[in-house]
Amino acid sequence: MGIKPLVLFMTSEMYPFSKTGGLADVLGALPLTLFRMGVNAAVVTPLYGRMNTSEFGLRLLTERCPVGYPWAPITAEIYQADYYGMPIYFVGRGEYFDRRNLYNTHAGDYFDNCERFNFFCRATLEWARRLDWAPAVIHAHDWQSALVPAYLHFWRRTDPFWKDTKTVLTIHNLAFQGRFASRLFFESGLPAEAWNMDGAEFYGDFNLLKTGIAYADSVTTVSPSYAEEILTPRFGCGLEGMLARRRGVLRGILNGADYSVWDPRDDKFLPCIYKAGCAEGKKDCKAALLKEMHLPDQLEDRPVMSFIGRFRGQKGVDLLIDIIPRLMEREVGLIVLGEGKLEHEARLQELAEVHQDRLRVIVGYSEDLAHRIQAGSDIFLMPSRYEPCGLTQMYALRFGTPPVATAVGGLRDTIVPHPAPGATGFTFQDPTPDGFFAAIQQALELWDADKPAWEAMVDRAMGQDFSWEQSAAQYIDLYRSLGARV
Repeated sequence: MGIKPLVLFMTSEMYPFSKTGGLADVLGALPLTLFRMGVNAAVVTPLYGRMNTSEFGLRLLTERCPVGYPWAPITAEIYQADYYGMPIYFVGRGEYFDRRNLYNTHAGDYFDNCERFNFFCRATLEWARRLDWAPAVIHAHDWQSALVPAYLHFWRRTDPFWKDTKTVLTIHNLAFQGRFASRLFFESGLPAEAWNMDGAEFYGDFNLLKTGIAYADSVTTVSPSYAEEILTPRFGCGLEGMLARRRGVLRGILNGADYSVWDPRDDKFLPCIYKAGCAEGKKDCKAALLKEMHLPDQLEDRPVMSFIGRFRGQKGVDLLIDIIPRLMEREVGLIVLGEGKLEHEARLQELAEVHQDRLRVIVGYSEDLAHRIQAGSDIFLMPSRYEPCGLTQMYALRFGTPPVATAVGGLRDTIVPHPAPGATGFTFQDPTPDGFFAAIQQALELWDADKPAWEAMVDRAMGQDFSWEQSAAQYIDLYRSLGARV
């Protein structure tokens, strides 16, 4: 196995191996940043089907790692890959993880998600136990890993092996909690005393994220503003009471942006590279994008807006759909990339048929196209109803594409709103179509009336620094505050 990590990250997805959203980007960057800063870190994640690991030297460590209660006869396979020098471990079991998608299909969540990720948690801990390796910190992420803090909370009472291991649970999106039937609690291996309103029970159901919040040594969110918001009924998703009880261990640490991947100064996906103060490079990227999208050359002199994200209520895609007819009256271009609810996909495609000269909708996700859209558009739209942190607005800033975004969560922490001094974008308070459209109008008015001011905003946006080193240093401080020697 080599060096035994002191900080073990547990995650259900990690770029470049698996990805459905920002969680994967975070876990592809934060552990590696800590590793390069001298922290002995590693990541463990499920081995999904259709996962590209060829360039990282995947190898089998063991075929028969026992998982324990309630799967005593069932074993896991453990694999290892080297991710730029840092070890990545994969938990494999074909019937649980060899599927087309990670969590669901268009028809809904997989029926056995609770068992799948409980298996993942138990396999990881049993594997560490067999190797006589207790990390200083196990850093779990979201509901899929949230049972680990609970297991260790109870196991530390009787098993000295775990007595010095601290647990951190990071909430990336409180709306996704892993809520299942109560019978699954009694099959989880947690003691009966955890089944109460201050523990795993949530209105008669087994809530995995709530369980982790209840028993973790520290709970973090991905931005300072979101840590405050989730204590309120508006953003607490029913867990504001539990979070208030654990407020003393709750902390918001802003995510970072991986500028080794998202930087127009050195981006393999762009037709040309550019930097702040180099307007011509961005113009060339815009011209290439218009050609790729089969949009008219006339849009080179008009604002082209973009939306990249999931088509669901949180991301405010319905607000965008509502105002598209009004936007098209402003002689602007719009490019939409994403997937999600079928009704949103269908409505966007209908609108694209009506406005073929200025609207393009690409259903699905393409990493390279996302880069070219960020570089080739002028204004980035992010009308989220809530946003724990958000990464795409950080990418947009670095690519010189001022965002128009709701003033919530991490968006509030990363965008300086016009007309404040040092503005880098535009924000709005009211998550309604009218509130969103008014903020876009503000951006269009600045574009039309004061090009030097617009270009100065673009340069300021590109100069913002949300590098992971700043966030990683805060996590090191957190681990040490728990008494972990890292």
